[in-house]
Amino acid sequence: MSDLNDYNNTPRKPSASLWFELKQAIKGTESDYTKIGIRKAIFLLSVPMILELVMESTFAVVDIYFVGKLGASAVATVGLTETYLFLLYSVAMGLAVAVTAIIARRVGEKKRREAGYTAVQAIFIGLLISLPFAIAGIFYAQELLALMGADEWSIEYGYRYTQWMLGSNAVIVLLFVINAIYRGAGDAAIAMKVLWIANGINILLDPILIFGFGPIPAFGIEGAAIATTIGRGTGVAIQLWILFRGGKHIRISRSQIAWSSAIIRNIIKRSLGGVGQMLVAMTSWIFLMRILADIGSEAVAGATIALRIMLFTLMPAWGFSNAAATLVGQNLGANQPDRAESSVWKTGIYNMYFMVSVSVIYFLFYEQLMSFFTADPDVIYIGGEWIRILSYSYFVYGWWMVSVQSFNGAGDTMTPTKINLVFFWLIQIPLCWYLAIPLDWQHSGVFWGVFVSETSVGLFTLWLFTRGKWKSVNV
Repeated sequence: MSDLNDYNNTPRKPSASLWFELKQAIKGTESDYTKIGIRKAIFLLSVPMILELVMESTFAVVDIYFVGKLGASAVATVGLTETYLFLLYSVAMGLAVAVTAIIARRVGEKKRREAGYTAVQAIFIGLLISLPFAIAGIFYAQELLALMGADEWSIEYGYRYTQWMLGSNAVIVLLFVINAIYRGAGDAAIAMKVLWIANGINILLDPILIFGFGPIPAFGIEGAAIATTIGRGTGVAIQLWILFRGGKHIRISRSQIAWSSAIIRNIIKRSLGGVGQMLVAMTSWIFLMRILADIGSEAVAGATIALRIMLFTLMPAWGFSNAAATLVGQNLGANQPDRAESSVWKTGIYNMYFMVSVSVIYFLFYEQLMSFFTADPDVIYIGGEWIRILSYSYFVYGWWMVSVQSFNGAGDTMTPTKINLVFFWLIQIPLCWYLAIPLDWQHSGVFWGVFVSETSVGLFTLWLFTRGKWKSVNV
């Protein structure tokens, strides 16, 4: 033991210290994030969160890479199905926002058993909200695609992809919710490892089930959905096993598996704002996809591929932002509001540097990025244009991501909801429609409308954060 203490107290070179902290971050640590240095806390939380989300976005990119070989209609089917999945994501992510905030607050207050009870109730809620999406997907997949303006191929052949994705959505919801539990508790490394396993399985199965291998038949686009279900289902099983076995900061016992109306009411109350902000943002995307569907399948395919590329590069930024949310929640729970605010500003600076570097890559290599996923020149042109246009706003967008997650981490989920309602529904949708249809800018109108609205919402959210009312929210 003395040797270990000697090692911990021995000064190390900066490179050695960084390597040691990196291993700690990936392995997981029992550090108290309300007491250690802010820079170190950001590093230990953000590294596994970034790696977790990078793997998630890697899956999205690989998935669309293989589906892209089936043609523009197959890619469009994925994009149109995701418009409905975005509704599911809005509910699951909204629930996850509340769960992270509540778990972080309980852990900051050193109330670990209450955190465990909250985790159980969150899982119950996740299972309940998955049911209506599953029923709709299993029985009305073709009608849902037709409603979004899908072409004949998608409705006749692609609907099985929609059936699988919506019908098995419980694994998606639980993956979101349980990883939110780990992140709020400070067990970000567990969330990272689970997602790596889940999406690693998915990536391996994708080409096998889509194109066939040996005795395994080619399922086409349906194979992509089957691979997703198997991979994420495996991830959920691992999550639950670890949750009961015990992480470094949270554990559930069998005695806690019971319905608690009081805790559920608190989670739902906090979730309403989170669900609202996600729902507003996601439904605005549905309207945009509907506008693009009227323009043509190439516009939908180009936007779908561009979105996957953007999600891939945005994941590290969301990792920083999620780290800020956990630090805000735990430090407010420990009655350290100034430390919570300082964590946000430092995280925002790191995120800004990252986003600026990404925007340079987008601006210079947008065509090459699109060409990796499709050979269709129209799809390349349309998707490349969107990537280039949005690169102009990434400096502001990086600050918006951190500030909005800070509101969420504090438990103030209603403020981002109101902001999203104004900027996405009242500004973005009408502006994109007006530029694309009446002014006949086509897909370019949609892209420029998104640029204007998202730059504006970023500046406004950051200004609102500086007013500091989020520090007084009770969870």
